[in-house]
Amino acid sequence: MKVEQKCGIISRTMLNDAAISLTLEAGDMVRTAFRAPGQFVHIKCGEERLLRRPISICSWDKTTLRVVFEVRGEGTAWLAGRREGQSLDVMGLLGNGFPIEREGRYLLVGGGIGVPPMLGCAQYAPGRCTAILGFRSGDRVMLEEQFRSVCSQVQVATCLLYTSPSPRD
Repeated sequence: MKVEQKCGIISRTMLNDAAISLTLEAGDMVRTAFRAPGQFVHIKCGEERLLRRPISICSWDKTTLRVVFEVRGEGTAWLAGRREGQSLDVMGLLGNGFPIEREGRYLLVGGGIGVPPMLGCAQYAPGRCTAILGFRSGDRVMLEEQFRSVCSQVQVATCLLYTSPSPRD
């Protein structure tokens, strides 16, 4: 089983002003290494960076996988600059995933960048999940329609970023 391979970028989509979705051509990576929703991949982000970036798998099919991430540093900034037709050095699928069965009923709770891996769970047990999705603000909401298409119920919560006043001397 090959763990590391080049994966071509099939599509790149901005989900909001902070989140980017990449769909990758994964060959037989999914078929040979899939265990359960919630697994992740390690993506090499440029030749000069030693450490790969771990990114959760949002969704998959037989030959593709989708990852969603936010730019948080130099590595993910490099990754955000990749375009359709380019390839990435990917290690995966890694991790054990979540203990989920297709027949089960699930309450999926995720916030911010923790929302994308929950979509894979919802797609794995379609119609048997309720999703509660939290975001910093309304302009950060992502993947809501995809959740609505596979979940029995979806609730979205947003708030404004709150900074408490500084204590008085």
